[in-house]
Amino acid sequence: MLDLTQLRSFVAVEQMGSFTLAAERLGLGQSTVSQHIQRLESVVGRRLLARDTHKVVLTTDGEALLSHARAMLAIEAQVQSQFKGQNLRGNLRLGVSEDFVTSQLPAVLEDFVRSHPSVDLELTVALSGTLYEMQDNGEIDLVLAKRRLGDARGRLVYREPLVWLARDPDHVLSGGPLPLIAFPPPSVTRSIALEALGRSQIAWRIVCTCGSLSGLTAAARAGMGVLVQPRSMAPSGLKEIGRDRLPILEDVEFVLVPRKGADQTLVSALSEDILGKVRRLGSSA
Repeated sequence: MLDLTQLRSFVAVEQMGSFTLAAERLGLGQSTVSQHIQRLESVVGRRLLARDTHKVVLTTDGEALLSHARAMLAIEAQVQSQFKGQNLRGNLRLGVSEDFVTSQLPAVLEDFVRSHPSVDLELTVALSGTLYEMQDNGEIDLVLAKRRLGDARGRLVYREPLVWLARDPDHVLSGGPLPLIAFPPPSVTRSIALEALGRSQIAWRIVCTCGSLSGLTAAARAGMGVLVQPRSMAPSGLKEIGRDRLPILEDVEFVLVPRKGADQTLVSALSEDILGKVRRLGSSA
């Protein structure tokens, strides 16, 4: 009854929250993806997707179908992998900077795990500086993280501007030292922000430090202060502060850094998956 191509489009729309981004990821036209969803809804006799003010979301029936769709696609991937004779095996330790947890990383990992069921993927989420230290100690095989301009480490994925963000810019800029919400050291965004404020001789104070982006976002949404993030990863509910009010921030680059001695076949397979999908995030920023 169920068509795997239509299910693939359905899962992609759920992951990306957008018909446009799902189509780009699948290499299809947006109208084709829309047709897949319409046909799938016709087959099951239920509405599967609905639009809210920001993105496409699942209906209750869509949520019920999602786990079955993922299971069917996983079985298809296992069969293809077995009969193509290209079944990757082994253990791969991936380190990802905190920023990517709420962006496109879940979709990348789901596709990779589904396509390579015999690969044991171990994920570590931390600050970029911490991940590099762990990799230097041999604890991580592949790092997806930020680097500063001029740093030659790793393979460039994309470059993006950092921005100042606040719930109420007028309030946080109304007087006194600038209240900052920041990751603890070692943090690339923290260092860039403090250096920019220092060059402009702007007084500042740290009002919230947290190793989790969700914690920092909660503090910023509560109006506690200013948060610095890559523009494409700006949390909802926060406003970008104009360049005429706070100093321009240095861009950051997102890179893939493999560990010498790691299984290069596994590293290359995951790297290509990441490059193919995450670069779209940078190009749409």
